[in-house]
Amino acid sequence: MSVQLLSIIILAAMFLIATLLPVNMGALAFVGAFLLGAVFLGMETDDIIANFPGGLFLTLVGVTYLFAIAQNNGTIDLLVNGAVKLVRSRVALIPWIMFIITGVITAVGALGPAAVAIMAPVALGFAAKHKISPLLMGMMVVHGAQAGGFSPIAVYGVIVNGIVADTGFDYSPMALFLSSLIFNFLIAVVLFMVLGGRNLFSARVEQFVEGAADARMRASVGARASGTDVDFRGTGSGTDSLKRKEKAANDDGVVAKQTLPQFATIAGLIILAVVALGFKVDVGFVAITVAVALALISPRSQKGAVEKISWSTVLLICGMLTFVGVLQEAGTIEYVSDGVASLGMPLLAALLICYIGAVVSAFASSTAILAALIPLAIPFLESGEIGAIGVIAALSVASTVVDVSPFSTNGALVLANAPEGTDRDRFYKQILAYGGIVVAVGPLVAWLVLVVPGWL
Repeated sequence: MSVQLLSIIILAAMFLIATLLPVNMGALAFVGAFLLGAVFLGMETDDIIANFPGGLFLTLVGVTYLFAIAQNNGTIDLLVNGAVKLVRSRVALIPWIMFIITGVITAVGALGPAAVAIMAPVALGFAAKHKISPLLMGMMVVHGAQAGGFSPIAVYGVIVNGIVADTGFDYSPMALFLSSLIFNFLIAVVLFMVLGGRNLFSARVEQFVEGAADARMRASVGARASGTDVDFRGTGSGTDSLKRKEKAANDDGVVAKQTLPQFATIAGLIILAVVALGFKVDVGFVAITVAVALALISPRSQKGAVEKISWSTVLLICGMLTFVGVLQEAGTIEYVSDGVASLGMPLLAALLICYIGAVVSAFASSTAILAALIPLAIPFLESGEIGAIGVIAALSVASTVVDVSPFSTNGALVLANAPEGTDRDRFYKQILAYGGIVVAVGPLVAWLVLVVPGWL
């Protein structure tokens, strides 16, 4: 058996084990890199370790540390509250606020699952309060995360751009970002129209607030009748009093939260985007510098932030990229790409790669898939028969848009945050059905839109 074929078997075994058992694929990848490199290729351990992505490690740690602090000091809550206040009484805009905020969070460097973990409870809480479809709100959050996920300073963008950077292809990081942004935005538009978004235009937040206040007043009357002491004070009707108290409490809470650490955090995020994008300074160094500065400004806000760094994701990505480096040493990348190219049909080969990425990613980590499949596509693109920009963008979109699956991290987070009173079994089936549609249709549409025009 050739080393190339053996390495493919090891890679497949890693995905299978990580899917069936609670074992981090990154840890498996480090073991696979050691076995393949030291045992079968005769590599020195120093040569294996040389494939460790130190720069990406710093980026992952820096941005997740920064966003852990932002979450601790209430900056994320402040941004969400401020954005929701902008829509005033327009319930129809709330799903789009969730989409935009999640997209911004990932675009400036947060991991997709981290952004979804932050926003899913907020979005689904609004869904329950304002009678919006929970499937609509949950998927708007996931697609928002993917919309911003390929910005030049986002984790997905850093991974893909870093892999393609040294190939010499005519390639555009901004084209990748815009492809994912527009693709996910259009999906969100369709979701909004199909899942009842149009009906929300006639609704107003005041209607829901008034109904909730009336319900609480009726409950308090019942409590008094049963002998329970409930205090209602203030002028006017009980409903009006409750509404005034609720509004005052919310306003006071927002004002009270506007502290120096939060303004410093917002300024830090702006500095991160400007310095990293405008001056081409390493994202990791800028992010961790901003995070440490915020920790010095408010030591209490960074308590527990290091523990909130997504170490499992760091292990996953660094392990996979180390293994991919050993695959390159073994000649596996060229071996697989030559096999795909031998089909003699570049368009079919590109579609096949997109579907492989989508199907596997629906059950496994999108980051791991990107780290493994992007290198496989590079030698195939060297023939020049098909445009690199379109293929890389299509593969990236196809491998991440399926994160709506309940078996992926993002889809699972939405399911886990289902509002109280939701039929979880029905909600699961809805997410599963939607995920199946995306897996079946998403890669094909990405291929048609992003790859075929470049070939023609």
